[in-house]
Amino acid sequence: MEKNDLQGFIIQTQVNYLPDQSDEASNRFVFSYTINITNLGSVAAKLISRHWIITDANNHVQEVRGQGVVGEQPLLKPNQNFEYTSGTVLSTQVGTMRGSYRMHADDGTQFDVEIPQFVLSVPRVLH
Repeated sequence: MEKNDLQGFIIQTQVNYLPDQSDEASNRFVFSYTINITNLGSVAAKLISRHWIITDANNHVQEVRGQGVVGEQPLLKPNQNFEYTSGTVLSTQVGTMRGSYRMHADDGTQFDVEIPQFVLSVPRVLH
């Protein structure tokens, strides 16, 4: 798990390689990632959108933008957390993901919470 604390929000990430859904002979590498978002601030905030930058080992960049996460726009009150699992497909054995969540606080302000870069890697590829 990697952690980052920004604007009172801590983002934790955990990655799993899914060999049963991958086809290595066809350069299809499937990963799941679990994100845990914790609000350690004093104001409730709703996650309204996401922006991902996914980069494979060939420096092919894929940008993903969308409303909420996994079909939800969770409201995180102080000391609450929200966890979800999603996935991505790479054409290389190793890549990275980073991005941000756009949050809308109860006091009307909007801000971005950075998702620190994390590595997607087939086991035993990186040492």
